[in-house]
Amino acid sequence: MLNGKKILLAVTGSIAAYKAAILTRLLVKSGADVTVIMTKSATDFISPLTLSTLSKNPCLIDFVMNENGEWNNHVELGLWADMMIIAPASANTIGKIANGICDNLLIATYLSCRCPVYIAPAMDEDMWKHPSTRKNINTLKSFGNIIIPPNNGELASGLVGEGRMDEPENIIAFIEKELSKNLPLRGKKALVTAGPTYEAIDPVRFIGNQSSGKMGYSIAEELAANGADVTLISGPSHLSLSNNKINLIKATSADEMYKFCIENFKKADITIMAAAVADYKPSEKQSQKIKKKDQKLELNLIPTKDILFELGKIKQKKQYLVGFALETDNELENAKIKLKKKNLDAIILNSLNDEGAGFSIIEKNKKATNKITIIDRNNKITNFDLKNKENVAKDIVEHIIRHISK
Repeated sequence: MLNGKKILLAVTGSIAAYKAAILTRLLVKSGADVTVIMTKSATDFISPLTLSTLSKNPCLIDFVMNENGEWNNHVELGLWADMMIIAPASANTIGKIANGICDNLLIATYLSCRCPVYIAPAMDEDMWKHPSTRKNINTLKSFGNIIIPPNNGELASGLVGEGRMDEPENIIAFIEKELSKNLPLRGKKALVTAGPTYEAIDPVRFIGNQSSGKMGYSIAEELAANGADVTLISGPSHLSLSNNKINLIKATSADEMYKFCIENFKKADITIMAAAVADYKPSEKQSQKIKKKDQKLELNLIPTKDILFELGKIKQKKQYLVGFALETDNELENAKIKLKKKNLDAIILNSLNDEGAGFSIIEKNKKATNKITIIDRNNKITNFDLKNKENVAKDIVEHIIRHISK
């Protein structure tokens, strides 16, 4: 959910600043692009080098960057960010931002932000419960800032009470929960297939194809980013998921993929079958490696199960089922036939006649692309330009959201 988010992490002068290192690491691990801003007093508690190393970006403290007069543009920072997290937020900084007292880079950036701001207070219990702090917190809430409540626990003073900054893991969970509240697919379960299948000839050889799985993986990530609870069934692929909440199931053959699809389909609200499943498999797998001989080798191939057709037969009215069609001739006509025959709600057409479309193994330093046409069950046709597969996934998921929300 935080993957790809541009996050300003603001660290103030509090003993809880040591937790900023863990929080930075977790945000980066979630796929976020993190820039850390510190007050000068925060540097007494944690090294800027630590936070710049963990964030992989320079740690910003002063308005002026260097002796040449270059400066950290707080306005650009505020416009750049998708969210700002002030953690820890000391009583001093809370008071200043509540009253617009702008005397450092952190507060100037806060005042320039147009994005959501999350504030995780950290202070002693008496300070936290003081009427001035309560007034400042209420003022910040009235601005639309989101307060991450402190915990009750051991404090730096040695006392036990309320005011301890929440743990980094809980802060991440809190933000993700807040972000999910307005996501269009929140509460929906989605099933996606991706990649090729390998149909064994003998212990070392197989029939397969060049699908990388990139399209299916991108769709799974985009569904999850929109709040869906996603299960991805993947054929053999070198790809990995950045969202660790996606349930990944590995399959090798068409039979394995069929089994996993049947097991997971009934509970899915949305199913997108992006895998390039082999149409045929050897009638039998040889138990030993086939030795090369001078005479030709003939393989007897039999059809694999048509997984999409089988799912279409048991699809319920409330379920939304999407298939892919990779065509080389009579593209629209063949895709429409497949749409109707397999009881689909939409079909995504790729034409191998379009350069950059279809599937292929992703070459090093080469961006995977695709060009699609979506046909819905009413035969409405929507054409899209050639795009990278992440943006194609966005188009597909946006199409689904529009149709299931009608």
